[in-house]
Amino acid sequence: MNAVLTSSPNVWRASLMLALVTLLGFGLLYSLVATGMGGLLFPAQAKGSLIEGEGRVIGSSLVAQPFADDGYFQSRPSSAGYDVMALAGSNQARTNTDLRARIDEARAAVAAREGVAPADVPGDLVTQSGGGIDPHLSPAAVRIQIARIARARGVDAAVIERLVTAHTEGKQFGLFGEPRVNVLELNLALDAELPTPSSR
Repeated sequence: MNAVLTSSPNVWRASLMLALVTLLGFGLLYSLVATGMGGLLFPAQAKGSLIEGEGRVIGSSLVAQPFADDGYFQSRPSSAGYDVMALAGSNQARTNTDLRARIDEARAAVAAREGVAPADVPGDLVTQSGGGIDPHLSPAAVRIQIARIARARGVDAAVIERLVTAHTEGKQFGLFGEPRVNVLELNLALDAELPTPSSR
């Protein structure tokens, strides 16, 4: 009985049709439709949320970049060295003595740079995100840098504060996550409104 069923042309035809429909329908057609719909509905996101300026790609709003100049907001530390091909967290536990030492060292450096007490340094300025390239900082981590940037750019701190407020994003859909600021977008706004000699 089993031999008859196995050799039946109808069984083979049904099996081949199922394989064909699965391969073409779910493997090819679904991918094409999903990619096409994504490109139509969310064109910027589908292309990597790239930010362009002066005819070239400056970066992505999804990827953190390092900023060394005093006239810029500093990004969150990256265990991947801001390399998108090496995304990773440090994988060190809270009890790890090396992690504690690194955080204490980073906190002291940030406190000295911003002219504040180490206890006032927000955690996201000294800790690394799980992916290593988190482009956002908390409003507190951004605001603690305002005085330094105002001095470096020779403007009143209120001018920088206004830009920070304008670039502070609320909770997702008003419910999820916390308010945040995209550092790259904020720094580009700084250059657009208050160009420094090095950014002109």
